Amino acid sequence: MKIAINTRFLLKNKLEGIGRVTYEVLRRMVANHPEDEFIFFFDRAYDSKFIFEKNVTPVVLFPPTRHPILIITWFEFAVKRALDKYQPDVFFSTDGFCSLRSDVKTVVLIHDIAYQHFPDQVSFFIKKFYQNFQHKYLQKANTVLTVSNFVKNDIVEKIGIPADKIQVVHNGGHDNFHPINDFSKKEIQKKYSNRVPYFFYVGAVHPRKNVHGLISAFDIFKEKTNAPHRLLIGGRFAWQTGEVKSAYDNAKHKNDIEFLGYVSDEELPQLMGSAFAFVYVSFFEGFGLPLLEAMECEIPLITSNVSSMPEVAEDAAILVDPYDLDDIANAMLQYFEKEDLRKEKVELGRLQRKKFSWDKSAELMYEVLQNISDGNCLG
Repeated sequence: MKIAINTRFLLKNKLEGIGRVTYEVLRRMVANHPEDEFIFFFDRAYDSKFIFEKNVTPVVLFPPTRHPILIITWFEFAVKRALDKYQPDVFFSTDGFCSLRSDVKTVVLIHDIAYQHFPDQVSFFIKKFYQNFQHKYLQKANTVLTVSNFVKNDIVEKIGIPADKIQVVHNGGHDNFHPINDFSKKEIQKKYSNRVPYFFYVGAVHPRKNVHGLISAFDIFKEKTNAPHRLLIGGRFAWQTGEVKSAYDNAKHKNDIEFLGYVSDEELPQLMGSAFAFVYVSFFEGFGLPLLEAMECEIPLITSNVSSMPEVAEDAAILVDPYDLDDIANAMLQYFEKEDLRKEKVELGRLQRKKFSWDKSAELMYEVLQNISDGNCLG
């Protein structure tokens, strides 16, 4: 089978969200199926580490997709020409988009439709692009893959894609995440948190991620307890972060809050595994991959009771209302006061994480590609 794949999110030192899923699935799929030919479509110069095996042919297609107009140009002209040239059996796009002008059988993986829920939290041009094209891409695809049942139901309800055209394939945990021994924890705390325990968040610093709410809730926790704990926030600053700046400026305990910026793949497992607890109180997630990474590190979780997060965490986390600062602060307080609760949630996390596997995800996606190649579509 010859499989062409959109790999534009495989970016060196910038694997977040879509890029991480693409990386984890493709490196397994390519290794497990040496009999197949994989053609990777990049939109800029690529790092050789993403050419996983000898059966991968990298192709750079211009222009780089830094604007909606360039995204459209890339898919409708550059990708279309490449598909005509290489004549794959199936095209797999991991970012929810595809070429509307191509006749090649297509599978699209979509991670969420957050723009439907938070239209004011994307730029004008991006919003218009999604509103005009996302439903067309999903209708064009032979099969749509989603990362959670929540996203599947959301697409059915808000875009009208038939449920029997959609297959759920959950994400998995990262191989590099594992429990950290006490000595290493002390070294990490020495380096990042002045030798004291810390709550940890990692992800884009974006209004939808509710980092401003986390900061305010942490301030309430500190007021109630006078605990030595700090809050470490890892991730790049994304679109419009004024609320985060305001929350930080107004925090009485801002000296115990630190923005780490982008955290490398080498640092992240150490920071996650050494945390007192992981707090991920986003307003909306298609999956919430860091929740699994925290379970792999065997640290307790606090996450939101909305969108996909209860599906991923289930009983392994304290579920909170992300709009209720006191609820978030009280969850922090519970872990601070109840060591038995922390141990209970860690144990439940060990059980919950077994439900998710990149190996399983990669094979399920491959089966879908094979079925489409053979002419067997969902729906």
